[in-house]
Amino acid sequence: MYKVKSLNKISPLGLDIIKESGCGIDDGTETPDAIMVRSANMNEMQFNENLLCIARAGAGTNNIPVKRCAEQGIVVFNTPGANAEAVKELVICALLMASRDVIGGVEWVHGIADKGEEVPAMVEKGKASFTGPEIMGKTLGVVGLGAIGAKIANAALELGMNVYGYDPYLSVDAAWRLSSQVRHATDIDTIYRNCDYITLHVPYIKDQTHHLLNREAFAKMKDGVRIINLARGELVCDEDLLEAIDSTKVARYVTDFPNAITSKAPNTIPMPHLGASTPESEEKCAIMAAQQAVDYLLNGNIKNSVNLPTVSLDRMGSSRVCIIHRNVPRMLNQFLDLIGGANINVAHMINAPKGEFAYTIIDTDQPVGEEIPVTIEKLDDVFRVRVL
Repeated sequence: MYKVKSLNKISPLGLDIIKESGCGIDDGTETPDAIMVRSANMNEMQFNENLLCIARAGAGTNNIPVKRCAEQGIVVFNTPGANAEAVKELVICALLMASRDVIGGVEWVHGIADKGEEVPAMVEKGKASFTGPEIMGKTLGVVGLGAIGAKIANAALELGMNVYGYDPYLSVDAAWRLSSQVRHATDIDTIYRNCDYITLHVPYIKDQTHHLLNREAFAKMKDGVRIINLARGELVCDEDLLEAIDSTKVARYVTDFPNAITSKAPNTIPMPHLGASTPESEEKCAIMAAQQAVDYLLNGNIKNSVNLPTVSLDRMGSSRVCIIHRNVPRMLNQFLDLIGGANINVAHMINAPKGEFAYTIIDTDQPVGEEIPVTIEKLDDVFRVRVL
């Protein structure tokens, strides 16, 4: 029986899926076969040799050493789209807060609460200080059109906004979800030039999206632009942001990732990472993470991995050989030579790469025995072999 350990509080709905599969929940074990995690920092963690997978109940995986896991034959899953509805709703809220100074107005009313009967008159006299534009008819730029970005783009259209979308890696599935009324921006500068509001929905990748919004980007934007960042704090250069706010280039900045700078910056609304903080989102993330972990443990199928390719195959034959290896030439030839050399027929197989790593599933008509998997695992550039 596979042992699954959770490092954070995981929704019981996800844990039930693990139990119903025949796997066991053991949070005290030092040698789990799988780990369920939300926010626990695993970057310095040393993994036991039998750990097969880590399932992150959420989209971001900055708390997991993704590449090191691949090199140790550990699949890392995330749950893209499971929290999309929750984040979409908060972005709509952020759009309104970026426009109308609701928070400033509420804080001001709290400050005059001791004025008693004078409050209604003071409110009527002071409300002009908190006015702001309507979002209807304004232009929103959505940077990143994955599960979340597509939902936001479609919702903004329903609110009467004009919408530009930019995503150089737009998937076919995402394109199907996107309304035809969303204008396709072929470069990010189109977003900067045309949009009154910009919302970010791209992952943080140190050598690609670090400080995506910086002094150069702000200079290209419309004066008075309002920016929403519920993706990752590191996407925006804080020092350049402060300059843009001070010059009124940026009228308002809403972020779900406050830090020492943005938590006290003027015209900034810092929220305590509320994007996926709904019970519905936590349940959906836990269910998806559990389903993916169970399918890998029992069948070797991989879906929504951040370090290995999506590979899924219906079971055929009597044995299934699952191999995590480096994406280099002639690996398949070596696997098949060893299997064929033992007079074992291959019933079905599939292989796919992802960057420098690859994954292969080979179903055979008869048991492969013990010697072949051991020999495969000794090959250069092979990280893990499992027989199911």
